[in-house]
Formats: sequence, C-alpha cells, structure tokens
Amino acid sequence: MFPERVNTEFVEIIDDHTLKMRVWERGSGETLACGTGACATAVAAVLCGHCKLDTDITLKLRGGDLIIRYTGDTVQMAGPATIVFEGEVLI
Repeated sequence: MFPERVNTEFVEIIDDHTLKMRVWERGSGETLACGTGACATAVAAVLCGHCKLDTDITLKLRGGDLIIRYTGDTVQMAGPATIVFEGEVLI
C-alpha cells in the first residue's frame, strides 16, 4: 500500500469528544491500536479546534476504545490492556 513504508493514522471526527481511528504501521500493516498515535491524534484534534482542551476524548480503535485527555501541558491515556497473542521462542 505504501511502497516507501510509513506509520500513519486515518481519523474520522465523530463529534467534539469522539474520534474513530485506524492505524497503519510500516512493516506490520494495519494494527489494532497505537497509543502514541492516539495521543498525537487527540492533541492534533484539539489544536485544530475539533475537540476541546482538558476534556476526555474517546478514540475508537479496532482493538478497543482509548480515552485521551490533553491539558495543554500533558497528555493522559487510559484504556484496556488485552492479550492478543501468546507464543514461545526456543533458544
């Protein structure tokens, strides 16, 4: 899809406190979530006037919802941690 390889997020604005996001990571393709990408997306949404400063913003990802709050100084993220794979490596 991206011959030069890229990490990117695709975002749909649902309302002033809800965003829908999908994640594409170079080397992996589409992934279920990305915490740093979700934080960056929420900050960009606030700075562009789509969401409000210092309020909970729900980011809906394929792996589950994350709640992001950008205060202007800090970014806080809350959400579930889910095991999606288990394996063993023989050394």
